[in-house]
Amino acid sequence: MKSSITKLQLKLKPWALAYSIFMVTLGCLVYAAGVNSFVIPNHFGNGGVAGIAIILKYIKDIPTGTTNLIINSFILLIGYRFLEKRTLIFTIYAMFVTSWALNTIFPPVFISDNRLISAMAGGVIMGIGLGLILKGHGSSAGTDIIAMILKKYLGINFATGTFLLNMSIVLASGFVIGAENTIVTIFMKFLTSAALEFVTDGFSRRKAMLIVTKEPEQVCQMITETVNRGITVFRAYGYYTHKEREVLYIVVSKPQVMKIERRIASIDPNAFVTVSDVQEVIGQGFTFYNPNNKNRRFYDE
Repeated sequence: MKSSITKLQLKLKPWALAYSIFMVTLGCLVYAAGVNSFVIPNHFGNGGVAGIAIILKYIKDIPTGTTNLIINSFILLIGYRFLEKRTLIFTIYAMFVTSWALNTIFPPVFISDNRLISAMAGGVIMGIGLGLILKGHGSSAGTDIIAMILKKYLGINFATGTFLLNMSIVLASGFVIGAENTIVTIFMKFLTSAALEFVTDGFSRRKAMLIVTKEPEQVCQMITETVNRGITVFRAYGYYTHKEREVLYIVVSKPQVMKIERRIASIDPNAFVTVSDVQEVIGQGFTFYNPNNKNRRFYDE
């Protein structure tokens, strides 16, 4: 295992390694702060291994970091094969940093008369922490690895497996934290997921436009002049009209959609346009910035 880690580290550029370490470390600290400042003081539960650790903290006063380290270490020993090497390394690192932070980082507690406010703040902060860990190519291990095992051997969808495992832990904690706090915890988990999703891909989301028009050349020229995005042209056949058409495909930012739609309408009022969400875009003009490109002003629109 040591040789594999060494080979991987040699493949990583220093800036990439520093970036991952920084993001994972920051994410672990933020997550631990959310747990110790909002979750435990308000007697909420949580999902995953952290949820089990928190329940044991309530029952036996066992430090959450200690439980988190022991359970996650056991799960990693069983399921390390399900993680790519880079993710495995930073997952192990995240496990140790999170466990240390849970036992060491104790920001001022936040207890509100309205439990939902505490849950909202805690959920968002934990989601940001987990999102930063993922951005650094780490993972929270725990239930994620178990969900991968369930997918391989039982055919359960990963998202479904993760949801079932987390909800099982949250619902089981109801016997300790009570029904009301269990409901609030479920609400908090949804906010955690939303914040995590926003951190991991909220800024890179784009819109995909599929355009069927009688004036493909004019539309392509307009798009090039307006937003300077690459256009993919497909040869298509209309079943109803029995005619061949050119279908245009382009990925743009949200503000650019309305601008393009208006100009398409002025060129071809009968054009057929569909707009759909794109989870992530990787490529020139989106993730690869070329400072020498004379059209770089379009990149940030």
